[in-house]
Amino acid sequence: MMLSRQFFFRSVLAMVTVIGLNACSQGMGDLQQFVQQTKAKPPGRVEPIPPFVPYQNFEYASQSLRDPFKIVDFRRPDQALEAEISETASGPRPDMDRVREPLEDFPLDTLRFKGTVDKDGTKWGLIFAPDNTIHRVLEGNFMGQNHGRILTVSDGEITITEIVPDGLGNFIERSAALALIE
Repeated sequence: MMLSRQFFFRSVLAMVTVIGLNACSQGMGDLQQFVQQTKAKPPGRVEPIPPFVPYQNFEYASQSLRDPFKIVDFRRPDQALEAEISETASGPRPDMDRVREPLEDFPLDTLRFKGTVDKDGTKWGLIFAPDNTIHRVLEGNFMGQNHGRILTVSDGEITITEIVPDGLGNFIERSAALALIE
């Protein structure tokens, strides 16, 4: 019985192999026809490589214009030497010889007015600086980076007059204020 099963499986395997090979040989006709049609067509045309254009150097020959590779000096006018400020300038001028106060190291918009203290009839303003310190200020003190002089200290705000450059070598006065922030 065992022998007949082996014989049966071998014969089935042989028939499947013969049928499979027979099926593969019948499908070759259309493939051969396609290959013949493709070979009969004229070959395609390949576009030629475009000619190489060499790099053209640019020579900067204008000696009268500013050198584009030179660093431009963008110093603020108050950091310039006093001799550099023109003598023909009119209007207010900052005092370059006075000793700068600690609150002049910070931009005005980074300073915060936190309140007032009355001592011996004098009203002091309390200013919180970005370096996490509180400074006491009076009328006449300076603060901000534009030579800002404190005009009045009240319970609600501190008024300031700044001397700012106008871009033409002159200076103008500008009013500013710090409102109370609780």
